[in-house]
Amino acid sequence: MADNNVQQGGGNNALYFIVGGLVVVAVAAFLFFGGHLGNGPDGPGDTNITIQTPRPPAAPAN
Repeated sequence: MADNNVQQGGGNNALYFIVGGLVVVAVAAFLFFGGHLGNGPDGPGDTNITIQTPRPPAAPAN
């Protein structure tokens, strides 16, 4: 005897796929646009960067 169980509806697979895609897009956007989770040790906007450029050689004395 064959069972005549017919599942109505597609379940939640489509919903899981859409939500998973949105999570991936949100994480990618977070990483692309900076990925800062909080303030650094010095607070926001308090980063000081100093770049030392090499000096040209001294001109020879005549």
